Order: sequence, then C-alpha cells, then structure tokens
Amino acid sequence: MNTRSQTANRELMLQAREALKGRWGLAIGANIIYCVIIIAAQNIPKVGYGISIIIGAPLIVGVSGFFLCLARKQDAELAQIFDGIKNFWVCLGTYLLALIFVLLWSLLLIIPGIMAAYSYAMVYFILAENDSIGPLEAIAKSKEMMRGNRWKLFCLGLRFIGWGILCLLTLGIGFLWMLPYLYVSFARFYDDIKPDAEEIELTRTGQAIMT
Repeated sequence: MNTRSQTANRELMLQAREALKGRWGLAIGANIIYCVIIIAAQNIPKVGYGISIIIGAPLIVGVSGFFLCLARKQDAELAQIFDGIKNFWVCLGTYLLALIFVLLWSLLLIIPGIMAAYSYAMVYFILAENDSIGPLEAIAKSKEMMRGNRWKLFCLGLRFIGWGILCLLTLGIGFLWMLPYLYVSFARFYDDIKPDAEEIELTRTGQAIMT
C-alpha cells in the first residue's frame, strides 16, 4: 500500500526541530556513540571494512529506532542504539541485500542506482518497528512506501546541503547537530508516508474477502 507524503518538507524539518527541543544532548550523544563505533571498526587493519558492515547493520537499525522515538516525542534511551543486535541476522541480511541491489542497478547507470537507494531508504525504520519481518519483505515494503515519494525525499536531503557547508566551516563540529536534525527529519518523513494501522487492516480484510 502506497501513501503519498502530504506534509511540506519545511514543515517536516520544523517538526524535527520541535521534537529535538530539550533533547539535543541525547541526540548528539547517540550520534557520537554510533560514529565512534563505526570509525573504530573501519580502522581495524585489513578487516576494518567488513567489520564495520557487520557491526553497522544492526547499529543503523537501532539508531533508526532511537531517532524514530525522538521524532515521535517518545521516551528515547541511548541503549536503543544496540536494539538491532537482538535481530542481528535479519539486520545484516537486509543491509547486504539492499547494498547488492543498489550496486546491481548502478551497473546499468548511475541514475537507476540512486533511485534504488531511495527506494530502500525506509528499510531500517521498518526493521526498527517490526522485528518479525524478513529482509526481502522489509525491502519490498520500503519500495512500496517510497513509490511516488523518492523525489520528495531527495528534495528533503537537498535542504541540508547548506547546513552541511556551514558544518564544514566549523571544521566538522557542526555535524554533531546537523546529523540528528537530518535523521529526525527523515523519521518524520517515514511517519508521513507510513500507512496507518486502520488502513492496513482494511486492506487485509478486503484481500481476505477477495480470496
């Protein structure tokens, strides 16, 4: 089921800033922990890249769940960053499949590869919310959610280019604030295109009647 984003990107960013009020320190702390772990893994001689993928797959799911809680103004804890470890193999399988699919599309042309990457942009939020879903199902669900929404998400990302330039002028220190702002904005985008439970149930009921 596909839902078009109805909220203007500037409004999603405003919602993100409101959600982060009083919780910037928590968001920055989570971002620092994630970055330190990934950078440390990447610097392991010879096997660093592989280790960073193995560790990064469940971590990105945990980070997605953490920022989703912040975006919804729910209680969020730093320990949530490691929640993906509970579903390690699904997280890793989804990460690798999405990476392989993007690479295969990129072999055709750059543009199909970019489009594929945006099609799979919601998989980690999906996994963070549902630990019973499998890799292919998560990817398929993300593709369905992003149908007709890829350009809007791309434009949302473009809005952070200016922020990124300013961050570079601060020798990168500004990224401590920008990245949580970006993540929460993307989480708000996810909620904006996510079909509500009532709509999903109606669809399932209709399919059951048809079969």
